[in-house]
Amino acid sequence: MKTLRDVLHDADSRHVAVGHFNISEFAALNAAFAAARSLDLPLLIGVSEGERAFIGVRTAAAIIKSMREEYDYPIFLNADHTHSLEKAVEAAKAGFDEIIFDNSSLPLEENIKNTKEAVAAIRAIDPHIVIEGEIGYIGMNSEVMDAAPTGIALSTPEDAVRFCTETGVDVLAPAVGNMHGLLKTMVAGTAHKEIDIARIGAIKEAIVAQTGTAWMTLHGGSGTEDKLFTEAARAGMTIIHVSSELRLAWRRGVEQGLKDKPDEIAPYKILPPAVEGIQKIVTDRLRLFNGLQ
Repeated sequence: MKTLRDVLHDADSRHVAVGHFNISEFAALNAAFAAARSLDLPLLIGVSEGERAFIGVRTAAAIIKSMREEYDYPIFLNADHTHSLEKAVEAAKAGFDEIIFDNSSLPLEENIKNTKEAVAAIRAIDPHIVIEGEIGYIGMNSEVMDAAPTGIALSTPEDAVRFCTETGVDVLAPAVGNMHGLLKTMVAGTAHKEIDIARIGAIKEAIVAQTGTAWMTLHGGSGTEDKLFTEAARAGMTIIHVSSELRLAWRRGVEQGLKDKPDEIAPYKILPPAVEGIQKIVTDRLRLFNGLQ
């Protein structure tokens, strides 16, 4: 079976992106998995520190490993936005396929120092784990907001090259106009995130020139204009994250399920609208990431 590294190399060579979707319970996981299998595309499941605390670190790793083996399918698990060395080591020991060590809120010097330390610690546990680092700042929370977070800072090719060469990460997550969470105007459909495609291309070109290969991730994909997903993948994004849209679909689906069956108490009989909503979003996004009609 292909490893995550195999999948990322293949996506990068074809200028498409692997879909990364955050989950915190089985309804969302089953929906995302069904969507990926319907298109025969690989799937990267993300669990943040908060989501891991809710599910269980070892439990999350065991579930994804079990699904991969049972269905002989390329589904992988990412420790999304891991802010401390302790949590990174915990995920590595649990058997995660990827770990994002995120110190992007710190000054670049400190971010490089801490990420380099995390890379060494993770590789000492398992050298096969894909390690990602982040530069720039795009906010912290996947939620619906009135206004964009303060302090958003875009990444430059120069900082990207320095970060990648000094830390030794496998994947870079730059700030290129993306943002965590959704604005209320985006939920209403009157606004979209404006991703800087030219900046993606410039960063990709710079780090490839220095390292030979470079995988990149677009965080905070929710609320992005559809065509920009495809353009971002073509410009050099190897992984694209979507979380807030799934959370919103889950909530709306649960509300609809309760409305449809006000006397029902069995969760699996209430959740189908949430599963259907999430599966539709994941299917639509995977098509865009892969340039499918």
